[in-house]
Amino acid sequence: MLRLRALLLLAFTALGGLALFVSRSQANAETIRIVAPGIWFREGDLDQGHSNNVIIEMKDYMIVVDANYPSGARAAMADVKRLTSKPVKYVFDTHHHGDHLYGNILWTQAGATTLAFKAVSEELKRLEPARWQADAQRREDVAGLGQNGPEPPKQDINEEAYVLNDGSRKVEFRHFGWAHTRGDGFVYLPKEQVLCTGDAVVNGPYNSVNDAYIENWPNVLHSAEKLKVKFVLPGHGMFGGRDLLTGQDQFMTELFKAVKDGAGQGKKVEEMQSSIQLSMAVNQWVGEPLLKQQIKAAYDEITQHKPKGEITN
Repeated sequence: MLRLRALLLLAFTALGGLALFVSRSQANAETIRIVAPGIWFREGDLDQGHSNNVIIEMKDYMIVVDANYPSGARAAMADVKRLTSKPVKYVFDTHHHGDHLYGNILWTQAGATTLAFKAVSEELKRLEPARWQADAQRREDVAGLGQNGPEPPKQDINEEAYVLNDGSRKVEFRHFGWAHTRGDGFVYLPKEQVLCTGDAVVNGPYNSVNDAYIENWPNVLHSAEKLKVKFVLPGHGMFGGRDLLTGQDQFMTELFKAVKDGAGQGKKVEEMQSSIQLSMAVNQWVGEPLLKQQIKAAYDEITQHKPKGEITN
């Protein structure tokens, strides 16, 4: 009887998540789905530039993955309150980009501690406040905060792995190296085999390479692929299985090889931008005009012998 009650409770919990997804979809195109009991995937509204969020329930508090833009942060806060009365204790910034971090100040004002790997704060020192000020010119939610720049994470993680474990759930924060950005952080839940990737993995043609190390990107994914993973929760696009890891890996591998081969043949970047075609296996990650930008970034990385992030400020 107890087993039957547990199964019924899980079923109703899943149905509740589906109902919430429907209502949110009708409201503002941002959806919430249950991945596992106590773990929710919140798909960001791409029209508003929002990233995805992951909401993780602990015994006495909640963890949110990515602060989002300010407007996304406010919407995520409202959604957490709909799910639970527990406070958000930690917000983890997977990297330094505005759509994942510019909402930091709203979370800390609400009582949460923002945290990220140390390289995230280092990138903010290198690149801000110029990017914040540019965003403030085009985004009301950034300008409306009245700040001169983004609030950095309140807590830096200096080791390659950091663990929160309150007895009810174990949450691991992992850094495997430089892929999408220097500070790329992953969140791994070993019991549930859930991996939150930030923009090191996306599901769709959303790969920004402005601060990337394209050649090293597959190496980072190879490390992540060693984990036992059933669910991959990307920075943009719908969540999926391990195929998102392997597909993202193959996309970056094919992209870099195609550009390297072309550069070795003396081709100009403009020629490669008009001629390179990747395999159908990675078609869901290919989109214009991002592919031209990705080819140019890989070409610069190859010909200037530096990761893209060291070429431009």
